[in-house]
Amino acid sequence: MIALVRRSIARGFDAAERGLNRLAGPALNPLAQLGALGFFLFWIVAVSGIYLFMLFDTGVENAHASVEWYSTRHAWHAGVMRSFHRYASDLMVVVMALHLVREFARDRYRGGRWFSWVTGVPVIWFLYMSGITGYWLVWDQLAQYIATTSTELLDWLPIFGEPIARNFLAPSSLSNRFFTLLVFLHIAVPLVLLFMLWIHIQRITRPKVNPPRMLAALTMLALLAVSIVKPALSQGAADLAKVPSPVGLDWFYLPLYPLADASPGALWGLLAAATVMLALMPWLPPLRRMKPATVDLDHCNGCGRCVEDCPYDALQLVPRSDKLPYVVEVAVDADKCVSCGICTGSCPSSTPFRSVGPLDTGIDLPDVTFASMRERLHELAARDAPSPRLLVIGCWHGAAGGRGEEILSLPCVAAAPPSLIDYALSRGLVDGVVIAGCSESACYNRLGVEWMQQRIAGERDPYLRARVPRERILSVWASPTEGARLDREIDAFKARLATLAQEPPQRQAVDMPASVKEAAS
Repeated sequence: MIALVRRSIARGFDAAERGLNRLAGPALNPLAQLGALGFFLFWIVAVSGIYLFMLFDTGVENAHASVEWYSTRHAWHAGVMRSFHRYASDLMVVVMALHLVREFARDRYRGGRWFSWVTGVPVIWFLYMSGITGYWLVWDQLAQYIATTSTELLDWLPIFGEPIARNFLAPSSLSNRFFTLLVFLHIAVPLVLLFMLWIHIQRITRPKVNPPRMLAALTMLALLAVSIVKPALSQGAADLAKVPSPVGLDWFYLPLYPLADASPGALWGLLAAATVMLALMPWLPPLRRMKPATVDLDHCNGCGRCVEDCPYDALQLVPRSDKLPYVVEVAVDADKCVSCGICTGSCPSSTPFRSVGPLDTGIDLPDVTFASMRERLHELAARDAPSPRLLVIGCWHGAAGGRGEEILSLPCVAAAPPSLIDYALSRGLVDGVVIAGCSESACYNRLGVEWMQQRIAGERDPYLRARVPRERILSVWASPTEGARLDREIDAFKARLATLAQEPPQRQAVDMPASVKEAAS
């Protein structure tokens, strides 16, 4: 059931992202930058909030009057800044929700990714607490409704000796001291939120905390335009002698407040169930956990390329533990490793040209070894296939997923080192190579597409040798729902290969594994 829901949502994201990629390109696709946009919006809210706080009267008697003063008398700076603050907060909620749903739809919350997912759950709570305490400070009729409802919700829990809702029963019951406490909470909670965001990205290498400048500028302009066209306004001063009715609710932050009026217990039960469900999702079936990468010190010189390329900070350089003349070695944190295999693709000892001894490499995946990649290549090359013959290196999570019988299927295309492509073409095993990875804006392993692109272009070590004809290599970055596009591009690639002016690479004698020879005979 969960898998069905996830696939359905993923199709929606695929369609939206394809449209945005065509419109603005993968680099400016906001759906591919949700985490960075969240950080960016937080700083917008923080800076605008500091500016507004300097003009705000923290006393309960003058709080609403001070907000109205700078919203009307100084509308073109303080008033716009208030609206900027409000709409950036609303947009941050939207971005957070989209980020959560997108990670779920992309199945990027299980295994070694559990930490980022679980630490994201309290982020939701602190974000909403920040917004709700902000509504209080305006002290209009909406703030009065939020304050009374929120305190009644808290009073339902047996945590206070005396009901705190009594502070909002009459004008004389609300003191400046209590209101100052609300101001303190609105400052302290965002600081805790920032700390939780920092924890949230601790197991991610090169986290994107800043969106591209153009996307940031467009976001700022959009917020400014909305702030000018539709300024944020108060709903009349709060009056504890009257029941505020009706009030306009902000559905970004307050969709559940009507339920609180009906049944506080039901709302707490719903929130508790949703929180527990989100926290446990990484361990709900179907469970899938491959063995983590392993290091072979006999082939590891401590160069650090795998450490540099790991997307999840699962590899570290530590002092050497054997007698080989190297200073450091690679250590794998099994809890952080997601078994993407990118480290295998980055290791300089991952070369298929070796013909003596077992094809061991410095770091490898037990479930998808580099030796098995070369063996699979030979198996595919030995098949009786029409010319031009292709090697398709496909990612499990892209458009090539599920085609394991026809391709070299890997957890990430970046698990295949460039030397494997060189080997396949230079030895005449195939006429062309297709790299079928995830969509550029939705790489399952974050950096797999980027690293592979840079290796092919000769911009990242290990790089594809200049001798390898690039016209015989096709890269297709497509989501699981774009299988038809992958087929079309492969067919067009075959047609181009057939018309190349140069002669196709000549087959060279290759020592195939005995198992492959037996299968071919």
